[in-house]
Amino acid sequence: MIRVAIIGAAGLSGLELIHWLRFHPQVELTVLTSSKYEGQTLQALFPRFTGMSQTFEKHETNVDHCDFAFLAIPNKASLDLVPELLKKNIRVVDLSGVYRLSDIPVFEKYYKLAHTSPELLDTAIFGLPEYYKERIGNANLIANPGCYPTGALLGMLPFGNLLENLSTAPILDAKSGVSGAGGRVEDDTTNYVTVNENFKAYKVFNHQHTPEIEQYLEELTGYRAQQHGDLTFTPHLLPLNRGILTTIYLRFHDALPVEKVRASFEEMSENNPFVHVLPAGAFPDLAMVQHTNNCQIGIAHDESRKNWIVITAIDNLVKGAAGQAIQNMNLMFGLDESTGLI
Repeated sequence: MIRVAIIGAAGLSGLELIHWLRFHPQVELTVLTSSKYEGQTLQALFPRFTGMSQTFEKHETNVDHCDFAFLAIPNKASLDLVPELLKKNIRVVDLSGVYRLSDIPVFEKYYKLAHTSPELLDTAIFGLPEYYKERIGNANLIANPGCYPTGALLGMLPFGNLLENLSTAPILDAKSGVSGAGGRVEDDTTNYVTVNENFKAYKVFNHQHTPEIEQYLEELTGYRAQQHGDLTFTPHLLPLNRGILTTIYLRFHDALPVEKVRASFEEMSENNPFVHVLPAGAFPDLAMVQHTNNCQIGIAHDESRKNWIVITAIDNLVKGAAGQAIQNMNLMFGLDESTGLI
């Protein structure tokens, strides 16, 4: 059995991890921490976890007896804790954004933090299983992708080197439920009366996931920001609990071969259990993916075949956070990546 610690287990991503891992056949939930609920029991606070007697411990509790840790804590806390866990040979999936970006000045600009563990950026693996599966299996530290980048990248990466032919930079219009844009943080952005019966954009030209999408799009495809321009990413807040729908606009100099594009998407789908490409003319909606680890994708083009639209849908708390983190853990321990998720 894999002895697992969830650091930050009472947040939305942490509770989602508990929801899936309580039935995982190879996991023993050994340590659950919460700075807010230290000393209180999981079942008393969250009655849906009937029969689970674990007590929340403080974040600083000793986890030496664990094999693995999920970190679902703020960025600064991850910066401080990850190096200590790795020194103890505890493998880590970090759900924060601390180890996703290779460019430290870019990280510090978007996250407003000084990076105190730059040496770990060389060994941290970006945990998008569809494209980094082999590297994830050998890693000790996984930077779990952000929810927006997951939906965006899965909708663009299959184009591969065809993106060299872009005439303009990609435009991404993404819409998220409240749990993808602040969770339980009750401020003037995500409190109920602000969100209910409302719809708005936020962090325009200033969202921390923009450089993450751009970095891995450049690493894995023919897109180059210097040549094609910086991609435009605008997130919007929906009055829903969960789910992200991303509409991607791509414009090319020349017509693309439709069969080649669809074959690339279908290959990704055939080789990855949680990615599903819909038939021509069909497009996903959020109800199709909520409470699942799936990514549903629809693809369309105009008559010229120069203008393409890709629409992806994921659950930000599952494929965009906890479910993908469990996929990564499974791969790190040589298990089938779908274990505990289907």
